[in-house]
Amino acid sequence: MAQATRIGLVTSGSLLEGLTARLDERYDIERLRVGQFMVVQGRQNRFFSMLTDVQLAATSLSILADPPDDEHPLLREILAGRNTYGTFKITPQLMLPEDSLETPRPVKTIPAHFAPIYEASEDDFGLVFGAEGDGKFQMGTPLDMDVPVCIDLARFVERSNGVFGKSGTGKSFLTRLLLCGVIKHNAASNLIFDMHSEYGWSGTTEDKIQEVKGLSQLFPGQVYIYSLDPESSRRRGVKYDGEITIGLNEVRVDDILLLQDALNLNPTAAESAFICAQRFGDDWIQKLRELDTEQLKEFVESTGANMSSMSALSRKLAQLEQLKFVTRKSSQSSIRQIIDALLAGKNVVVEFGQYRSELAYMLVSNILTRLIYDEWVRRTETFLASKKTSDRPPQLMITIEEAHNFLTPSLAKQTIFGKIARELRKYSVTLLVVDQRPSSIDNEVMSQLGSRITALLNDDRDIDAVFMGVGGSKGLKTVLASLDSRQQAMMLGHAVPMPVVMRTRAYDKTFYEAMMHGNRRGPSLRPRTPELIDQEADELF
Repeated sequence: MAQATRIGLVTSGSLLEGLTARLDERYDIERLRVGQFMVVQGRQNRFFSMLTDVQLAATSLSILADPPDDEHPLLREILAGRNTYGTFKITPQLMLPEDSLETPRPVKTIPAHFAPIYEASEDDFGLVFGAEGDGKFQMGTPLDMDVPVCIDLARFVERSNGVFGKSGTGKSFLTRLLLCGVIKHNAASNLIFDMHSEYGWSGTTEDKIQEVKGLSQLFPGQVYIYSLDPESSRRRGVKYDGEITIGLNEVRVDDILLLQDALNLNPTAAESAFICAQRFGDDWIQKLRELDTEQLKEFVESTGANMSSMSALSRKLAQLEQLKFVTRKSSQSSIRQIIDALLAGKNVVVEFGQYRSELAYMLVSNILTRLIYDEWVRRTETFLASKKTSDRPPQLMITIEEAHNFLTPSLAKQTIFGKIARELRKYSVTLLVVDQRPSSIDNEVMSQLGSRITALLNDDRDIDAVFMGVGGSKGLKTVLASLDSRQQAMMLGHAVPMPVVMRTRAYDKTFYEAMMHGNRRGPSLRPRTPELIDQEADELF
């Protein structure tokens, strides 16, 4: 610790509000950066902390009332550091007893007055965030150092998580980095709904000029691409593995309720849809669409439904038939292939091609997720009964973009995505939600997210939403609002020991080589010992 650069001394503070410190007169205040990692040396503990604010102060207001001008540099020099000085605020996040071999633990106390504060060293970062490997994946580096900032993948995939940031801040790159880590370390199977063709075969840089490799090129044989638009895939030179079709017989009333805005349905559409489903079963959409005016009138009279509402529902459901990937009946062969691939520990990217409308994305994502989730529930219940390793489905992470479309307060309790987010890891299925407006997502869902990786946000409501359910977030909000618009992000939550601001890892040839080196499927991060199987079965319920 003697060789580290001292920044200042603690002068006041509290456990709830954080610490205030006086800057050493030899330390240039302009070297301080909000989000910087610091270490406070207490008498018995070291406190790993984050800088949240920087301020100017003076011993007397009279100095500020008559400040020295540019013609008196010597007077300025005399006053600096003693009569005028800098202060800064830090929030302790972790503490470690002196000479302890344990890992840092949550803060339960604060250091005494005048405890020295030092710049964090490489060893400090290594102690807190660990080194890449053994289930840890480098997401970036600190803003002022070139040492890895790693995320714990086993902890990351066991809960639902979020990637947030306003448009153009690199959400897709952050998501791609996370997916690369999960695939590389075999932390979970992945189902990725790729609305803008950014993850499968290739993507583009943030400025949309340069092409970058997608997951399929980095992990050949481990990532399958299924397309809703084969023509678009062939035109872009994408090597896809299958074509997805959705049968009208697979569309449930709940799916239509999710599409209420996209289809411009009136408030009575739900009641009309339920009446049709009760009468016609799985083929309710096709049967309703086949009714002519007289048949529709007879149907309405026999069921007590409203004629205008039923007629409007039939007309608006015609929009589904205009989607080329929608057929009258589906054999489910492609969906079965996707399920089998995910059960085998592989990863699937669903490409939408030209079908980038809210209607297409929500329809396909909801139906596929529901069918796959049902399979995971069935297999988990079988595992609970047998406790055989072979019966337990693999951990599955489902990535959805524009997540607010599925998780608004009005929809979160109805959709399969809201159900997954609330159930945590009950059935080994979690979400990775990607969105630029987290304030539009249901508060309960936001509070359940285990980890959040967040690029720049400007809207106060969005910033508040990111910290939903996070204690001591006042200072962190200031840090988040001060991020650069490119290549900077904050990580916090279940998968990292403490909140950290980082410069994101470059997605370049060096990264490609790191991902493709030794790319054979490795062992799971958590070996399935009999003891672990019993423990997991107990934890599920």
